[in-house]
Amino acid sequence: MNLMKYKLWYFVFSLLIILPGLYFLITSGLKLGIDFTGGALLEYKFERSINPDDLKKYGQVTPLSNNSYIIRSKPLEQDQINDIKKSLTEKFGIVTERRVENVGPVIGNEFKNKALIALLLASLVIVLYIAFSFRKIPKPASSWRFGIAAIVALLHDVLLVVGVFAALGKFSGVEVDTLFVTAILTVIGFSVHDTIVVFDRIRENLTKHIGKKFIDVANLSVVQTLGRSLNTSLTVVFVLVALLLFGGETIRWFVVALLVGIISGTYSSIFNATALLVWWEEKLGH
Repeated sequence: MNLMKYKLWYFVFSLLIILPGLYFLITSGLKLGIDFTGGALLEYKFERSINPDDLKKYGQVTPLSNNSYIIRSKPLEQDQINDIKKSLTEKFGIVTERRVENVGPVIGNEFKNKALIALLLASLVIVLYIAFSFRKIPKPASSWRFGIAAIVALLHDVLLVVGVFAALGKFSGVEVDTLFVTAILTVIGFSVHDTIVVFDRIRENLTKHIGKKFIDVANLSVVQTLGRSLNTSLTVVFVLVALLLFGGETIRWFVVALLVGIISGTYSSIFNATALLVWWEEKLGH
């Protein structure tokens, strides 16, 4: 099974699935939640079923289970929050206030900057770690190429998830919040882990098959690790699908982000990171 024979087609496929999301990301951007923009998040539970449209004058409404709703609005003072609850009680009867969060725009902007810094630092440390760990691979292979190829695969996964959420934000009003950042960081960790499994087998096989073409060593390594990679990913995917079906509204989009990222990470570790490494070694390895 010569998987690396079709490496250029893998790159084409990756571009085809990333470009639509990039288009929406550039033209519309992500729909930022109050964690980034500042605002109020109010969660209320009603004693009976109500029409969500009756709540829209207070802000953006997200239905939950058991007659509960989340209202997102501009930043509110405590008096305004009390007035909203009073108004809801007069109109709908008993209303239980389950959550009240106020995030200022300064805090939101600070959090956005910290999230970007965290992503950049994580990428830098990954490159340095892989380059150091693979420093003894037989020449002309380069440990730095392993690290950079892993980052390219990582960026593939991040861009795909971000692009999907840019499209969801435009067409379905889905917002990104702190859970989205958590999902992105988790996807990064999973993607790099899966990539290192393949790269580590390439390193072992390079020492066992000295003189063999790099593409043949890489292909052998992919075939040897393919079953493990798929089995690991599928067990995670099964758990995430269960969470998506039964986990409730509050974590739905967090789970969707993980699902997209982990499926993408499994693909990119084999068909992007390894394929890029093979192409790079063929073009510049000598």
